[in-house]
Amino acid sequence: MKSRIPILLIVFSVLLFQSCSRLGWGVLLWSTEDPPILSGTVLPVYIRSNIDQVWVVGVPETLRKDKKDSGKIEIPLSQFEFSGSKRKAVKRAEEFAEYAPVYAENLQDRLPIRDNTDNNSRQVYRLRVGEIIKIISKVEGNPPISTTGAPLPGNWYKVLTQDGVMGYCFSYRLKIFDHLSGSVHAASVTRREAVQDPDLDLVMSKTWSPELYQQMVNSRRIDIRELEKHYRFDPGQDTGIAKIILPDMEREFVYDSISSDGELSWRFEGGGLQMDLRTNTTLAVQFAENTGLRRTVVFVSLTADIDDLILQENTRRELQYMSIYNQGPVFTSNNYGTITFTQTGGFSWTGYDLLVPHLIPPESHGEGRVYMDLFLAQSFMERYNGAFTLTLSDVRPNVNLRFMYILDNQGLRLEVVPDYAVEDITVTRLSSSPMVLYFFRDSL
Repeated sequence: MKSRIPILLIVFSVLLFQSCSRLGWGVLLWSTEDPPILSGTVLPVYIRSNIDQVWVVGVPETLRKDKKDSGKIEIPLSQFEFSGSKRKAVKRAEEFAEYAPVYAENLQDRLPIRDNTDNNSRQVYRLRVGEIIKIISKVEGNPPISTTGAPLPGNWYKVLTQDGVMGYCFSYRLKIFDHLSGSVHAASVTRREAVQDPDLDLVMSKTWSPELYQQMVNSRRIDIRELEKHYRFDPGQDTGIAKIILPDMEREFVYDSISSDGELSWRFEGGGLQMDLRTNTTLAVQFAENTGLRRTVVFVSLTADIDDLILQENTRRELQYMSIYNQGPVFTSNNYGTITFTQTGGFSWTGYDLLVPHLIPPESHGEGRVYMDLFLAQSFMERYNGAFTLTLSDVRPNVNLRFMYILDNQGLRLEVVPDYAVEDITVTRLSSSPMVLYFFRDSL
């Protein structure tokens, strides 16, 4: 009798496995080939195997080969979404119906899938040319910007790779299509592992700015207007369109892929562009100009974000302005009238008749804004506190009056700066016949 107990246990276990009660229901995300079950189909779930990383699901009777068919297949965990009850699965399938048949083919090598809907967010996967991905849903996000400043056409999608990676991809370099039968694959493309290139990853992860911006940082003379133009080199990993934006040019280079061209050197296939990483923070980009001559432009990776540099410079200028405001804010001259500065950066000037018309136009009412947008040459920094621009905004076109200034206990000394004495944003020369205006601090 004892010898029959193990046999009975085995038979009971087999019968239990075969009956295999359901865990619940779910929705197929990626179509299967054998049997041909389309994505979006609601299927019963029997087993979840974390060891084999699969679901065991039921096959609809209409798709079973014969009566001997077990009616069950394995689906990779990532390609099936478990809902729980059948009611929840049906509801999820209804929500998914619009994108259930929708897939996309990648047109650009190394196109990134990201962890968020912004082309500055972290990359979680890089696609091969011709690789197929499943579109899960359309989502809101920040589209990449073209050289004209307009958003590129396309949408952000939540996507799933056949390898099981879920993330977000912008559609500009995707060929989106509906799949309604059979398996999903790119027959013309040989699947291959993405080539590991940490140096190229380094280049792609950085923001590349012109040397001009580095010179501003090094000299501590930040021209906010130039920074706001965001001159740059953009390799275009989200779009397959590399961009060079400089004061003298704006160009786009459409390419298919980026290939190694030697140590720390890469070429943009089909784009006529080459780049060489000279140091971790210096990148040389080469291309042919319209004349046919090759041009090399050097870009740098700054230690601070452009927007942070603008914020820091605006803060510095505000502090500099407030030193003048706090010393006044009203300054009066016996000959040149009264200047009143406001806390918000405005000014009003009255009684300046002796300065009309050679400095102030007669049609002006002496009102405008103060801009702390000028710097002093090194040789002037010990003699003057700084320089600024008074913009008379009540006349058209606006008139800019530039001054170097000195603050003392009694008031404000202004020295007129002629246009020829300013190079870019720096006062480099003194006037050949200096005009000095002294205003006493008003004792209110």
